[in-house]
Amino acid sequence: MKRDYPVIDTDILIVGGGSAGAMSAIRAKTLYPDQDVLILEKGDIKYSGCIARGMDALNIVAIPGISSPEEYVEGNGLACDGVMDEPVNYRMAERSYDVMQRLVDWGVCFPKYDGEYEVLQVHPKGRFCVTMKEPELKTMLAEKAQKLGAKVLNRTMAVQLLKHDGEVCGAVALNVRTGAPLVIRAKSVILSAGGTARFGLPDNGHLYGVYDFPGNTGDGYMLAYRAGAEMSGFEYTLVYYITKDINAPLLYITLTRGAHLLNAFNERRDKDHPSIKSMFAEHLENQGPLRIKLNHLPEEKIKEIEDLLFTTERPACQRFHEGRNNDFRTGEIELWPTEVFLCGGHGLTGVRINEEGETNVPGLYAAGDTSLCARGHLSGAFVYGEICAENAGKRAAALPHVPVDESAVNAVLDKIDRRLAQSGNEIDVDEFEYKVRRIIGDYLKPPKNAYKLDRAIWWMRRFRKELDTLVRIEDAHDLFKTFELENIIECGYLSAIASKERKETRWYPWHYRTDFPEKNDAEWKKHIVLTKGDGPDDVCITHKDVITMTKGGEN
Repeated sequence: MKRDYPVIDTDILIVGGGSAGAMSAIRAKTLYPDQDVLILEKGDIKYSGCIARGMDALNIVAIPGISSPEEYVEGNGLACDGVMDEPVNYRMAERSYDVMQRLVDWGVCFPKYDGEYEVLQVHPKGRFCVTMKEPELKTMLAEKAQKLGAKVLNRTMAVQLLKHDGEVCGAVALNVRTGAPLVIRAKSVILSAGGTARFGLPDNGHLYGVYDFPGNTGDGYMLAYRAGAEMSGFEYTLVYYITKDINAPLLYITLTRGAHLLNAFNERRDKDHPSIKSMFAEHLENQGPLRIKLNHLPEEKIKEIEDLLFTTERPACQRFHEGRNNDFRTGEIELWPTEVFLCGGHGLTGVRINEEGETNVPGLYAAGDTSLCARGHLSGAFVYGEICAENAGKRAAALPHVPVDESAVNAVLDKIDRRLAQSGNEIDVDEFEYKVRRIIGDYLKPPKNAYKLDRAIWWMRRFRKELDTLVRIEDAHDLFKTFELENIIECGYLSAIASKERKETRWYPWHYRTDFPEKNDAEWKKHIVLTKGDGPDDVCITHKDVITMTKGGEN
């Protein structure tokens, strides 16, 4: 029987309206003004994504005369312990200055001092981090995309990509407020739906009190994985080390302006070029908690820090510090590990792409934290947002729409019907999420070992079944959260599989195997690549060489 559902046609479909998605839309409508561009955003594009409001820096910009793409690739390769595809990151650095100048043209504030941009050293080699002071960055991008003609469907979650003859040609989506399904036919699809921020459970106990955007539940990863894309870096289980209980940014805002960093024994650490990695490692070695002290700084410098932290970064930080009686002039700011999470921009987890933003699945592109531009941060999101748009538009111009795969759509609609029939089940969806994420923290947050990873695999398989048999679904809100939970569980499963496969310690402490405590370049300086097998438990694992500027990767 033919099911009734609305169908929308577009040339380019962008899944996720954060920094990369908004930039993709701007670039697509600039280069291809006659093409239809549609953004699906699970929240509201005005304030969605990891940069929901403002930003204090553009992390990676190779400014001519100050730094070069070659220097960046060398330094970032060191930070990635050698597991970085050089052409992808080189292309990002190569285009970073042009992207920055476009932002300047749009009115984004990069302050100059004595006629020069402030460029900070936060990478192992070279100066690439350019100070920005733009509290309304995300609003500016969202408004520009829509002014150019990009269409936005807010409160809409893509739940399944559609394919035709092996090529991606659209998606099935769900309105998160009403539960109404929607089918989109597209000639090109760009995934920019973030990483998996809502992964482990934060120590503060709040489901949404995570470091990154809590709407990022691995949607982009799982859309790509189920469509046959290659995934890499799921063993790179990130834990940040930032302000205790609020999980808010602080370090580079303060350390680059002269703050002192001390461990629990009052030993200075700010002189040693500290990093998130080194601070978390020190905490694991029982030298923490670390804390920031600013009381030695002049008043004007403290006010500069407060201005950045309380306006450009997160206005909620002011209320938090006032509530804790944290006076930057007299006291200290305690730091603590965050929950475990997966991310391409801050880490190495993502859909594998080439320097054109293409995945291994025709018609599918990826940018931002969904993609694997290793530690590309906001610069990677902006650059590959543009690159994906350029190539997606070129593809769309040459192709017609193809028929909708009704059987694939019906399978999604049947799943929706089955879940809506779970109104009499006993476990509340939020209670179920709490347990899933607590278990992820128990077994996937480093340090790891084979026993813990086997337990994680066992639990994710169990949760997968219980989601469809025990969880109570009373309305559309519960329904869409089950699709988020499905993605969180599958990300946990892939993370456990990849972590168990990599029998070494690399990126200490983020992939710290206590049963394999040494790094082993001879056997493991490579990608652990995951692709979907025939069944839900079947993950195909391959090892692929790192791609250098002179050599392609090999199986």
